[in-house]
Amino acid sequence: MVQGTASSAGKSTLVAALCRIFRQDGWNVAPFKAQNMSLNSFVTRDGKEMGRAQVVQAEAACVEPAVEMNPILLKPEADNRSQVVVMGKPLRGLAAKEYYSLKDRLWQVVTQSLDLLREQYDLVVMEGAGSPAEVNLKDRDIVNMRVARYCQAPVLLVADIDRGGVFASIVGTLELLEPEERALVKAIVINKFRGDLSLLTPGLAWLEERTGIPVAGVIPYYRDIYIAEEDSVSLEKRRAMKTKGAYTLDIAVIGLPHISNFDDFDPLEQEPGVRLRYVEANDALGKPDLIILPGTKSTIADLEYLRHTNLADEIVQQDNTPVIGICGGYQMLGDVIRDPDGVESDKPEVKGLGLLPVSTTFLPTKSTYQIKGFVDYGAGLLRNATGNPITGYEIHMGQTVAETPKAPFVIQERSRQPCRDTDGCYGRKGNVLGTYIHGLFHNEGLRRSILAELAMRRGVELAPWGRVTSKEEEYDKLASLVMSSLDIELIRRICGIHGFPLGQH
Repeated sequence: MVQGTASSAGKSTLVAALCRIFRQDGWNVAPFKAQNMSLNSFVTRDGKEMGRAQVVQAEAACVEPAVEMNPILLKPEADNRSQVVVMGKPLRGLAAKEYYSLKDRLWQVVTQSLDLLREQYDLVVMEGAGSPAEVNLKDRDIVNMRVARYCQAPVLLVADIDRGGVFASIVGTLELLEPEERALVKAIVINKFRGDLSLLTPGLAWLEERTGIPVAGVIPYYRDIYIAEEDSVSLEKRRAMKTKGAYTLDIAVIGLPHISNFDDFDPLEQEPGVRLRYVEANDALGKPDLIILPGTKSTIADLEYLRHTNLADEIVQQDNTPVIGICGGYQMLGDVIRDPDGVESDKPEVKGLGLLPVSTTFLPTKSTYQIKGFVDYGAGLLRNATGNPITGYEIHMGQTVAETPKAPFVIQERSRQPCRDTDGCYGRKGNVLGTYIHGLFHNEGLRRSILAELAMRRGVELAPWGRVTSKEEEYDKLASLVMSSLDIELIRRICGIHGFPLGQH
C-alpha cells in the first residue's frame, strides 16, 4: 500500500509506476483505492463510474478497469456535500455527517471488493487518501490504515519535498500513527525533488536513524512524462498557467467552480502552438480563438456563477468566437434547464445562455456509457470533420432535446450495445456546438480538424503535429524513472515477491 503524508504527495502516480513495474516483472497486478474524492471520473465498459486515477493505474498494469478497484467515489457538489457513487452507481447526495453514518455498510463494500481482487490477481497495489494521520477522522477511516491492517499490507509512505517541510511531515505522520500502524510502514519515499541529491543525503541518513525505517529512494520532479491526473491540486496548477510562450491559437476553458473531467483537455495542452488557459471570475477572457464550457457536477450553481461574475455576458457577447459546451457546459448553452424533481437545485427552472436551441430536463437517474460513433453532420467548427470516427463516454443526469434534427454526432454503440442515436447540437448561427461526449479532444482526427479550422479562421498555419508517444510509452517512461530512483529490490522484498523469476508464480 502507498500512503502519503498529505494530499497530492504523489500516491496515485507511484501506484501507477509500481503497477507497471510489477507487470513488467510478470505479475498479474491490480490497483485499489477504497474511497476516492474526485470530479474526474470514468465509465467502464459495463457503464459503471469510477475514479480516473484507478483507471490510469489499471492501464499501467495492463488490465481492464473495474469498479472493484475503486468501490466508493465521492463527487463534491458543494463544500460539505458530495454525490456518493458505490460500486459504479450513484447512491445519493450526502452531507459529510450523513456519509460517515454509512461507515459500516461502506466498509463491507470495501472489503468485499478488495477480497475479490486479491483472489483474481497475484498482487494488489493499494492507494490511501490524503494522510493516515488525520486524528479527527481516524475513527471513520475506511481508506488508509484500516485497509492496510485488514490485509496486513506493507506500507510505503510517500512525501512531497517540493512543498517544503518534508522531514517534519514524515516524522509527524509516523508519530501520530498507532504502534501497530507504524509497524506496517516499511519504507519511505521522497517525491518531486529538484536540485543536487548529494545535498539531501545527510537528511536521508538522519531520517532513517530517527525513524528506524529505510528510505527507498528519491523521485525527481519531472515535466516530460504525461500521465492523466485527476485531483484538485493538479487543476489549480493548470489554472495558474496563464501563458505558454509563443502560440498561434488561444483556447479559453471557463474555470467553473465544480468543473469535472478536466482531463478532456489534456490533448490540447500537448498541442504545439496552442495556449490552453483556464478563465475565472477575475481573469480577462479577451478574444480567444475558442471558448470551451466544460463539464460540471453542479450545472445550475455554475450557471449562476457565470451570471454573477459577468462571464455569462462576456461569452454571449463574443463576436464570431466559436464556443463548445461539453456535458454540463452543453446544458448551460441551451435556452432552459428544468429540474422538476430537485435533482440538482431547489429551482424548478432556470434560463440558459440561449446560444443553442435546446432544452434540458434533469432526471433522477444517471446516464453512464462508453460510446463509439462518428461525425455525421459537419458544420461550423466541424465542417471538414464529416465521417471522423469518435470514441468517448457519457456521464450526465439530464436529457437534452434539440429543436433541430441536424445533430453533429451519431452514436453507434453504447456500452458495447449497438444503437443509432444522435448527440449534440449546433447553434443558430453555426458557431456554437454542444455535446454530451467526454473525451472528444482525445480523438486525434477530430481534434486536428477543429484546430485546423480555427487556424484557417485566424489566418495562421497550424503547427505540425509531431509523433506523439502512446500511453504505453508514457507508463514505461514513468516505470523507468521510478526504477532508477528507488531501491526496487527493497520494495520487492517488502512485498514478499523478491526472488521469483519472471512468470514463475
